[in-house]
Amino acid sequence: MRVVVLSRSKRIASTKRIVAAAQARGHSVRVVNPAQVALLLGGPAPRLQHRSKLLAVPDVVIPRIASSLASYALPVLDQFQLRGAVALNSARAIGQSRNPARCLQRLSSHGVEIPRTVMARDASQLKTLVDRVGGVPVLVKLLHGPERRGVMICESEQSLAAALEAVLGLGRDVVMQEYVRGSGRDLRVFAVGGRAVAAVRRKARSGLLSPTLSKLARMEPVTLDPAVTAVAERAAQVSELDVCAVDLLQTKAGDVKVFEVNASPSLPDLEQATRVDLADLMVRHAEALFEKHLAQRGPPVASSGSPVKKDVSS
Repeated sequence: MRVVVLSRSKRIASTKRIVAAAQARGHSVRVVNPAQVALLLGGPAPRLQHRSKLLAVPDVVIPRIASSLASYALPVLDQFQLRGAVALNSARAIGQSRNPARCLQRLSSHGVEIPRTVMARDASQLKTLVDRVGGVPVLVKLLHGPERRGVMICESEQSLAAALEAVLGLGRDVVMQEYVRGSGRDLRVFAVGGRAVAAVRRKARSGLLSPTLSKLARMEPVTLDPAVTAVAERAAQVSELDVCAVDLLQTKAGDVKVFEVNASPSLPDLEQATRVDLADLMVRHAEALFEKHLAQRGPPVASSGSPVKKDVSS
């Protein structure tokens, strides 16, 4: 296969793992920074240009899109799909997962249990809704912003009021969510093709408030029980993401609640903790998607009745 990895840099650890896994399986791989791609729209055949040269249409695109680039990179990914490339996570699915409110709304509407959550634009209304999520402490999540920087914990109503005043004063929208502390296992489940393939328990290091709010959390491999597996796989399938990490909490009472679905989870830390070659599983799933795509499309036929080769000149 001809594979394009959409990533800011080939030096990023997760990108390097994907490239190595694809090359190990004999595929041709190219890393393309979406910020350096121009969309050439209009005319009979819209195209993509990278560094002054037209981009050929690959067989598969594997997106590793940072939130800071999403507004530009997702149309680039969408254009690859419109040109016939198979995407390992579609632009639409990534866009939905990157909006916390829409993601949680979709999960809840499909029967996936989530923490109690409220969304409102008026600060006073949010303050009056704090009891709806179980009171303080609460999580406040920005609907737009760099990954992992758009989340804060408010331990008191005073800190909540100050946070809301600052955030909403800047014109940012937020959701407020119950914060469950010390009542169960904080888990991250890696799913490929809607199936759970690895999982870790995240434990806060000394001095940190919560493993869900920090990349510095210590990870331990876990064996998933059927209840957690079922919820994680359902969340992945509802999110329509071929590859994702599902962050959830399993309470001591046995309840399982999904907090977030991440479309571009970091690979090296999960692979190191679980000893599972996640990059290889991703590439194998991409192969399966491409084979399915070819089977559904069938070989193109010229007017003479003979099969013709795919046009990759664009």
